[in-house]
Amino acid sequence: MSAAPVALRGVTREFADCSGIRGVDLELNAGEIVALVGLNGAGKTTLMRLVLGMLRPTSGVVEYGGIPLAKVPAAVWAGVGHLVEYPLAYGELTTRQNLRLAARLHGADPGAVVERVLADLDLVAHADKKARRLSLGNRQRLGLAAALQHEPKIVILDEPTNSLDPAGVILLREVLRRRAADGAAVLVSSHHLDEVARVADRIEVLNGGRLIKRLDPDTTDLERVFFATVRADDELVGR
Repeated sequence: MSAAPVALRGVTREFADCSGIRGVDLELNAGEIVALVGLNGAGKTTLMRLVLGMLRPTSGVVEYGGIPLAKVPAAVWAGVGHLVEYPLAYGELTTRQNLRLAARLHGADPGAVVERVLADLDLVAHADKKARRLSLGNRQRLGLAAALQHEPKIVILDEPTNSLDPAGVILLREVLRRRAADGAAVLVSSHHLDEVARVADRIEVLNGGRLIKRLDPDTTDLERVFFATVRADDELVGR
């Protein structure tokens, strides 16, 4: 059996002023969309930073294809697409120029991917507008386009629907489903349970830096079950 594209094995990250991440075991499988949900401060962004090597675990290991992250060949990163916290772009470059640059950084041919992703995320009308003049929603679309245009096999998106209008949310949903259908392992975090239920294959609940329960996206009254799960965990550990 081949190793999961991404796996966390007993990952803990300690901080001086907060608990961080504690003993997380998680596998991201090819062709699967996993949603990470939790209240503010649960540790979602920290976990994603650990997955991407932006933070180092205090203990435990992050693996890519069974290889510890520290030993992963540089070429693997060309197949990773991510957006964590805020979309970054060069303000004086246009939308198209930013995407062409991002494509080159990922080893993709800009001529083959940029125009397609502009259409996928409905950015064609803004292609020649400088990034600093984009609305918040279109900056988010640009960040998502940069993360997804090279058809990555591993996709890590932190709150990807931030600032998106309903049309943008639907477009993103379609793009993520296509990536998963093509065999990508996808991890998204969100506060929007109703939205992740539409796209995720499984939902992992994070609370106090720990994964406490796996939910089926088809769960009846998902919000009630989620909040009941978090309240019960808080009572159990005395928070």
